[in-house]
Amino acid sequence: MKGIVFTEFIEMVEKSFGYETVDEMLVSCDLPSKGVYTAVGTYEYDEMLQLVGFLHKKTKLPVPDLLKTFGQYLFGTFEKNYGVFFDKEDNAFDFFESIENHIHVEVKKLYPDAQLPTFDTTRISDNILEMVYKSERKMADFAMGLIEKTLIRYNERARISRENIEEDGSIVRFLIEKY
Repeated sequence: MKGIVFTEFIEMVEKSFGYETVDEMLVSCDLPSKGVYTAVGTYEYDEMLQLVGFLHKKTKLPVPDLLKTFGQYLFGTFEKNYGVFFDKEDNAFDFFESIENHIHVEVKKLYPDAQLPTFDTTRISDNILEMVYKSERKMADFAMGLIEKTLIRYNERARISRENIEEDGSIVRFLIEKY
């Protein structure tokens, strides 16, 4: 997992819960990296699981809520650092459809070792898009936060329903209906 995800998670925790929580989290978790992350480094997904698990125990907030909130938070970083991808599209559906064949292609050029989820999209109608998320990391709640913030970015309102295709959450179907 790319380091930017870790550095931004730690920043979000510090802003939301304070430096003391970050310090306690990094000391309490058994992290091979020792909690020293760089944005361009690559780290084991297990470390993110430990960090999120610690935060869940500390705050009593449900893990799905923490992941969704982090997705919303990380969206701001993506928009700031990679705004060109958002500016190329006029609406959220066009943006979602560009993830797999454009954005992820560019990410792989920069970070060949990046292990990205896949998003298969099907435009059902002008106002309905199906997105199928696939990832062994099972972070569909994180993806939901990114989807919600993308819709806000394009000033679009939509209902988002989701259905686990695989019980373990490795394949999740999102149905996005604009209204």
